Amino acid sequence: MLDEQRRILARILEAVDSEKPDAVLIAGDVYDKPVPSAEAVAVLDDFLVELAARKVRTFVLSGNHDSAERIAFGGRLMEKSGVHVSQVYDGKFTPVTLADSEGEVDVWMLPFVRPVTVRANLVTDEERDAVKDYTSAVKAAIAQMHFTPGRRNVLIAHQFVTGAERSESEENVGGLDNVDATVFAAFDYVALGHIHKPQNVLKDDGTVRARYSGTPLKYSLSEAVHKKSLTVVELGASANAVDVAGDLFAGNAGAGMRAALQIREIPLVPLHDVREIRGTFAEIVSPEFRNAQVAAGNKLDDFVYVKLTDENDVPDAAQKLRGIYPNLMMLAYDNERTRNQADVGIAEAVDEKKPMELFGEFFEGRNGRPMNAEETEFVQDLINGIWGDNG
Repeated sequence: MLDEQRRILARILEAVDSEKPDAVLIAGDVYDKPVPSAEAVAVLDDFLVELAARKVRTFVLSGNHDSAERIAFGGRLMEKSGVHVSQVYDGKFTPVTLADSEGEVDVWMLPFVRPVTVRANLVTDEERDAVKDYTSAVKAAIAQMHFTPGRRNVLIAHQFVTGAERSESEENVGGLDNVDATVFAAFDYVALGHIHKPQNVLKDDGTVRARYSGTPLKYSLSEAVHKKSLTVVELGASANAVDVAGDLFAGNAGAGMRAALQIREIPLVPLHDVREIRGTFAEIVSPEFRNAQVAAGNKLDDFVYVKLTDENDVPDAAQKLRGIYPNLMMLAYDNERTRNQADVGIAEAVDEKKPMELFGEFFEGRNGRPMNAEETEFVQDLINGIWGDNG
């Protein structure tokens, strides 16, 4: 999807030229894996060079799919060009201070953190013992930020905030990684990364004003109905949020004196959409079916997920389909056989289960037996090292 990404980044640069923002916030994930391809690195490099040439301050935050160390590399050099990358979390924070006609704004960067990472950077046993889950971990990390009175504060963070709507593309650890939105109450605005669907994160008492901008492109079939966009944030002078006309976060009488906040979206339209095609093989390769798709505004070279309803497998179906749908992403069958077939690895009530339970079910499904004591201890040690004792 490199060409698709280059095109959408070009659209973002056009929006930067039009909006002339004081800053561009990239809340991660920057890449889709810790060791990205050379081509992906080059695409990002081109994008950052273009932003730097426009003299717009740019903030790049590492997410859970990124290598924090690789994202941080060269950060001090890039700062001279106005590109600020998140450093590896070490319990120390220095904001980048911006200024406008209303005063100064401190921009804080909190890369993706796990409880075990935060504990390792706390001083006392009492502080470490207080970190029991993701919410308390993020709360402890934010407590290490020292605000300057009178300044507005913006946070860029990459976590799963409770209540946000996930898609298939995000890592899910059985609900263990939930962070309660109340930990962000001290900030005038929180730019969140991790969730692919654009959405606001609200609390009934109005103490939190945060938003996921979502991804600029669709990365799974579960995102087919998403309307991708850029989030444009206008942070004004300190005011009661309830008085801000047109504010998506208005009506929050409990917010007290906060910087005025207005949010709008700029649509991002991809060159190729993501969609599902369902039917028998004969149906979906027929000229009538193809013509109907084109008439409906769909492109035959969209990124398509095909589900065949034939009761019998079609020989060389994928190769034949690519002759018509060149960007075939997945081929699956939906028939009596597949519906009756046990789906190994899919656990019920995933959000209610911890990683150890989920892995135990996966192991037994694949091996026909439960883990023995030695295997259980080994896996539990690995999980504790990743997520802490709550895993």
